[in-house]
Amino acid sequence: MSAKSTELPYRRCVGIMLVNSDGKVWIGDRIGYSDDSHDTAWQMPQGGIDKGEEPEAAALRELAEEAGTDKAEIIRESAHWYNYDLPKEIVGKALKGKFRGQTQRWFLLRFTGEDSDIDIAADDHQEFSAWRWADIDELEHLIVPFKRDVYAKVVSEFRDAVKDLADA
Repeated sequence: MSAKSTELPYRRCVGIMLVNSDGKVWIGDRIGYSDDSHDTAWQMPQGGIDKGEEPEAAALRELAEEAGTDKAEIIRESAHWYNYDLPKEIVGKALKGKFRGQTQRWFLLRFTGEDSDIDIAADDHQEFSAWRWADIDELEHLIVPFKRDVYAKVVSEFRDAVKDLADA
């Protein structure tokens, strides 16, 4: 990473691990993402925290915007903020060129609705072309490489709680 990019701040945002009654995690395939090794970019919902907004409120707002549902309840919040850096080739382009990466507060949410309550086209700025439920152990392998470390930490932190939700 160049000296210039390391001087850029991290963008504050939230990440959402939405879990259904089977203990599966909601993931979406980002529109317009591809690189030499991926033609899909599966990820959990995430997004920026607006000025003056609390992280919990941002998580619920982002879930409604990206997954098109408000049928969820917050179960747990991550103990830490997790950072990732953008790959050097997209620093200055992605995130409006203002950030080196993101610092994320993650939330575990229980999905309280039916699959028909999810509408990825509900928002004017649709972010996903498809969605599905995934096993928690798939997540780290499906995400773009520069976010893998964060996903590994989030999976580790929430794994027992996800198992408890599936066993409930």
